[in-house]
Amino acid sequence: MLLTRRATLRILGAGFGVVGMADGLRAAAGTTPHFAAKAKRVIFLYLNGGVSHVDTFDHKPALAKFDGQPMPGPKIKTDRASGGLMKSPFEFKRHGESGIEVSDIFPRVGSGIDDFLVVRSMWSESVNHLPSMLMMNTGHALRGGSRPSFGSWIVYGLGTDNRNLPGFVVLCPGTPVGASRNWSSSFLPTAFQGALIRNNAETPDKVIQNIANSTYTHDQQRRQLDLLDRLDSSFLDRVGFDPRLEANLESMETAFRMQTEAPGIFDLAKEPEHVRARYGDGEFGRGCLMALRLAEAGVRVVQVYYGDGQPWDSHDDILTQKAHAQRSDAPIAALVEDLKLRGMLDETLVIVGSEFGRTPMIQNSGTEKVGRGRDHNPPGYSILLAGGGIRGGQTYGSTDDFGYKAAENPVTPHDLHATALHLLGMDHTKLTYRYSGRDFRLTDIHGTVVSDWIA
Repeated sequence: MLLTRRATLRILGAGFGVVGMADGLRAAAGTTPHFAAKAKRVIFLYLNGGVSHVDTFDHKPALAKFDGQPMPGPKIKTDRASGGLMKSPFEFKRHGESGIEVSDIFPRVGSGIDDFLVVRSMWSESVNHLPSMLMMNTGHALRGGSRPSFGSWIVYGLGTDNRNLPGFVVLCPGTPVGASRNWSSSFLPTAFQGALIRNNAETPDKVIQNIANSTYTHDQQRRQLDLLDRLDSSFLDRVGFDPRLEANLESMETAFRMQTEAPGIFDLAKEPEHVRARYGDGEFGRGCLMALRLAEAGVRVVQVYYGDGQPWDSHDDILTQKAHAQRSDAPIAALVEDLKLRGMLDETLVIVGSEFGRTPMIQNSGTEKVGRGRDHNPPGYSILLAGGGIRGGQTYGSTDDFGYKAAENPVTPHDLHATALHLLGMDHTKLTYRYSGRDFRLTDIHGTVVSDWIA
């Protein structure tokens, strides 16, 4: 049964100041956790552009042995023309008690690798950025439309622990491929959409524009919203439940409540200098530290994009990945370390990854200037997982000898989503939303929980 807004508030026995309407929307839809959860929240560090797995977390000695030679077997069709195999210019070393091999461009992550699960057998189908990013973020590689994002589904299913902040926050300094489709709520109510925050500024008033109302006082704004509440309630009592109107009301209420808490959350000066120093002064470092503070404040899902566009897209020179690793290595490691120090890692699922990997062959399309790059590689790539019920200090799956294709225990983005929902206490086959005459879900008709990942 669909509830009117007034009926929902009457049942819950509280006004907007105590209970966000997002919970009313979820109650009307009938979504609740399905079983005991290991994780309460998710932080997804998205290294957009395509991290080269064979240069970071998937050591392939055969690339050095057969450097410059054609890859054995039939010629592989890649997005751009490729030449012979190319060895990694970086050294790999074993780290921690687990002895997992990590490239020397990620020394800080390597030193803490026992906290991570390295999944070396991810694969996807599309060779282009947009559909691959949409697949990783929404479970569907749709070009002409959009589906609800990973974060939107989670907040739809679980809500948030802080009524003064959005349940799903996206920290991005620019515009990645696909832009807002990566964090859209699509046909889910807009209350569950990712709230985009630009982390390319340092002070709260610049991070969130118009966070303070210079025209009306707090009490005046409250009276305005209360009047709007009464008018809309009267309208909805006549016409019935309207999720779009409810979501718009909730968005305005969240924006009103954010004025109280958000300035403090995004004021990184409140963190001690020695903490800020460990994250560095770059955009990604600020994003990771903001993610820590948002998670600590009760935000359910935080996604941090590395940069604008697709910065890890190393078609011409794979050495550019070293520069990006230098900007991301310390923030990733510091985030996991601080989550552990603050007693939050066990309940926070951390995902580190991108839309695909890079080919083991050199790109040779004739347009390169340096001529030391790698093309997109969706058949096999790596991601990192930590915390939230994940078994750290292990590797899972493998690619073939050259790192081209997932060979042992292949894993799709659907499997990743199904497992993440499971860790959050949600059965991915039961987390559904009826739209256009059918029940939709994040994993569609796919997805298998990878039990070997779970502690």
